[in-house]
Amino acid sequence: MPRRVGFIGLGVMGYPMAGHLARAGHAVTVYNRTASKAAAWVREHGGQAAPSPAAASRDAEIVFTCVGDDDDLRSVVLGPDGALAGMTPGATLIDHTTASATLARELHDLAAERGLHFVDAPVSGGQSGAVNGTLTVMCGGDEAVIGAARPVMSAYARAVTRVGPAGSGQLAKMVNQICIAGLLQSLSEGIAFGEKAGLDMTTVLDVISKGAAQSWQLDNRGRTMLADRFDFGFAVKWMIKDLRMTLEEAGRQGAELPVTALVAKYYGEISRMGGDLWDTSCLVRRLR
Repeated sequence: MPRRVGFIGLGVMGYPMAGHLARAGHAVTVYNRTASKAAAWVREHGGQAAPSPAAASRDAEIVFTCVGDDDDLRSVVLGPDGALAGMTPGATLIDHTTASATLARELHDLAAERGLHFVDAPVSGGQSGAVNGTLTVMCGGDEAVIGAARPVMSAYARAVTRVGPAGSGQLAKMVNQICIAGLLQSLSEGIAFGEKAGLDMTTVLDVISKGAAQSWQLDNRGRTMLADRFDFGFAVKWMIKDLRMTLEEAGRQGAELPVTALVAKYYGEISRMGGDLWDTSCLVRRLR
């Protein structure tokens, strides 16, 4: 059933995600800090652009946010021009930003005070997943609210799963990033070792992809790593932000993340090499 939706944040993820909603027949109103980006989206997909997050949220049944970090999220959700100010009681705010679990719980409580629903729903799958409509969504919040919104999110997601109460989606995304960081560092070390040993690494990667070392990262990033290509995908600057939040949360939980802390340090080195916008698989460049 078509819904009235607002979409706030038209970056490399939000732009195609909002496009999938429009193609699915939903009435989409968009807001982006750079207004020209919103205007371009409307020319491509129809719908309308709004001058503020509050205006984009007015009369919407579901409002989506997909911005950079906690500060960005606060700026588009809170205050007189924020999404919460424009939403009608009973509406749902779904946040696809990778943000802190603490902020997710805060926004859940603020929404509830206004008679609104809130779901923290970070995504995995990167830019290609957003473009192809195959994202995985990890949701924290009420099951009934998530269930009602699941058919809408299915426009750009292959899986929408509730993992627990408010904040749980963000915590699950941290688990996701912990695993990816370790996998990419291991894959980088394996490739660098094989290259120094004089192996034909195209053949080696093909062989090990059929065994226990197989992973999404190996299948989708192994050959581009061999080719030293990193001008695509999930940017290092965002991984640095994600791992910083993860390590801060680990400190609060008393969880030890020695490998994650080491890889976060390596990404800092990559950043100082000028690699903020390189794909996260660029860790191999440290070793060459």
